[in-house]
Amino acid sequence: MNEAEKLKKATYHLWTFTASKMIAMLGANVMAFGISLYILAMTGSAMSFATNMICSVLPRALVAPLAGYVADNFSKKRTILIAQAGTILTVGGLLLYTETVGMSVYAIYIATVFNTICSAFSGVTFSSAIATLVNPERLQRAMSFNQMSMSVAAIGGPVIGGMMYGFFNMDVFLMVNMVAYAIAFCLEATMDFNLYSTRGEDTKKEKMWGGLKSGFHYIKQRNVIKTIMWVALWINLFFSAIAVGGTYIIIELLKVESTHFGFIEASGALGMLLASLYFATRSEVKVPLRFSKISLLLLAGSVGLAVIPLVTDFSYIAIVIFYLIIYFIFAIFEMGINMPIGVYLQKIIAEEYRGRVFGLMETMAMSMMPIGMVVYGMLYDTLPATIILPVTSVIIIIISLVMLRSSILKEAHPEYYEKAALPEGVANTTT
Repeated sequence: MNEAEKLKKATYHLWTFTASKMIAMLGANVMAFGISLYILAMTGSAMSFATNMICSVLPRALVAPLAGYVADNFSKKRTILIAQAGTILTVGGLLLYTETVGMSVYAIYIATVFNTICSAFSGVTFSSAIATLVNPERLQRAMSFNQMSMSVAAIGGPVIGGMMYGFFNMDVFLMVNMVAYAIAFCLEATMDFNLYSTRGEDTKKEKMWGGLKSGFHYIKQRNVIKTIMWVALWINLFFSAIAVGGTYIIIELLKVESTHFGFIEASGALGMLLASLYFATRSEVKVPLRFSKISLLLLAGSVGLAVIPLVTDFSYIAIVIFYLIIYFIFAIFEMGINMPIGVYLQKIIAEEYRGRVFGLMETMAMSMMPIGMVVYGMLYDTLPATIILPVTSVIIIIISLVMLRSSILKEAHPEYYEKAALPEGVANTTT
């Protein structure tokens, strides 16, 4: 295949995987919305709702390293298609069970676990495959489109699900999910996951345990990758302050109506969408780790500002507008952290280790979510939010300054810092 044909195929991939991801995520979000309301309506128990959330997080955190090993050692296309087919069969099984026996919460839990496992395999494999689907010059655009599709699904899923809930029973939600994943399956079946692969066809497959060990060893030997993973772990832990506290502060302490809180959360999805469009249309960030560090510091500062309505005499409308802006800013800065680092990791991680690195990173990040939620849940029950958020903000700033210190940035981008250190006029000379 000549270069012109490869570029044409890469363009096809850019739009095809964006469409497939958007359709699949839309179907998943519609079903998740319907199931959440169904569980609450059927049981009236917050614990049942929380159990389903655990079923959608914990299995993914546990199997992500295994998914990374499979992505590195087996056909990415086959892995993704099998995972998508697994989702369709799981939801189809739940639909059949509902038609013959009747819907039950335990059946939903089991289906959620299998769906989550399938999602882990397809998600990690897709993450490791982006750099082989498109040319390096369009890698940032591809990742931006990927994030954009998730943002659109995050906005559209609850909207569509909310309209459907009053008119259709649970069977329709399940069928919508199956149709969405079937369309995504057909689109992904047309893609060439080896278009820009640098691996030879005779690459030897590693045994599972040896492959996982070599993945750990690869990360251990690369200081910058290791640092990024630790930053991701701590940030996911401490940003639970907003995941837990945002709802608690806005709904419980400030008594904002649930409808208006829905608009506040939607402003975050809108911010993520606009930030994705920005990164899709601009040139690649030249010093991604420094860009992400600045975004992280700004995000940490915004966390501290979130307590302002608690210590001032804001009117109700001013409170809603304030949090609309804050959640919008959160999303913008979050994209400013994730997008440059994501593109940077795609480029510096060797293709044969990409799946395992992303799988382990996902495990570390996701394992912190339930821990952070429990810790901050207890903190908000015992301490005022006006102490928790500013202290968390300071902790995140310290983590950013210490872990993403100048020596790490220089190690990550030696070409930029060496050029910056040269006297004026020397940078343009050649030897």
